Amino acid sequence: MNDATWSGPHRLRTSDNEREQVATILRAAMAEGRLTLEEGEERLAGAYAATFRDELTPLTADLPHGGRQALRETPQARAATRREVRRHVSFVAVFAAFLTGLWLLSGAHFFWPAIPLTFLVIGLVRHIRYGRTGHRYHHYHRLAP
Repeated sequence: MNDATWSGPHRLRTSDNEREQVATILRAAMAEGRLTLEEGEERLAGAYAATFRDELTPLTADLPHGGRQALRETPQARAATRREVRRHVSFVAVFAAFLTGLWLLSGAHFFWPAIPLTFLVIGLVRHIRYGRTGHRYHHYHRLAP
């Protein structure tokens, strides 16, 4: 193995998917006017030529939030967020039915399931309104670092 291209055991090879994600970020930055056409093409060439993940990081390092906002706007990311919200709604509905059933069986006068359901609904509203952002979004959707 060539020592010039290997700097240690922590250097990971990049995938085609990660290269495409960085290219998407760079194209969005060019469209927004953050990068000139010349600089954008140079960075795109670097993204497609990258062998290791650490070669991709400098290409988007000077963009706001590493340019990840552009990835959140892709149809794939939006579809993934819709799937997550549907799953979340399903969980809350099933759990609400379960707690209501327990309440009916218990014969209690006070509707105590309202307490945990309030927190579940707050979490659901936050999920619908804000989606996943930042670090958790990056790992859940397997976005390039």
